[in-house]
Amino acid sequence: MAIRKSTMQEQVAQAIREIEPNDRPVVTFHTITGPSPWLMNELGLIGQLFVKYYFVTLTERVVVVHRASRMSNRPKELVHVIPLDEARTLVTDVKRNALWSSLRFRLPGEEKPTRLNINRYWRTELDQFVPALTGVQIAP
Repeated sequence: MAIRKSTMQEQVAQAIREIEPNDRPVVTFHTITGPSPWLMNELGLIGQLFVKYYFVTLTERVVVVHRASRMSNRPKELVHVIPLDEARTLVTDVKRNALWSSLRFRLPGEEKPTRLNINRYWRTELDQFVPALTGVQIAP
């Protein structure tokens, strides 16, 4: 089970090398979907049925979304590969908070943007991801 951030990022980088050997990850973060991690936690096991875990990686060429294992924190199957020009337009409503930050990301094939919740543990990566992709700094 990967617990260290660097181990998880290396596992994601390896998964990306397998699909595109010439691309290099710039920044990777772990995220949980759903309205609010607090609310989903209060709902217990039932709340966990409504959330999905992902790794989102900005590479030099694309944004890659992998499903993340709930138990081992390893990247699982590849969900989306989104070209940078398209991905720049899909990020909205970035909110930086003390414990859980969030952003809306319109995943391909979805009607509405998906709320991605990012724990404080991954905030540094969020602070790198948004400006590198959109060119807009996150307000503290």
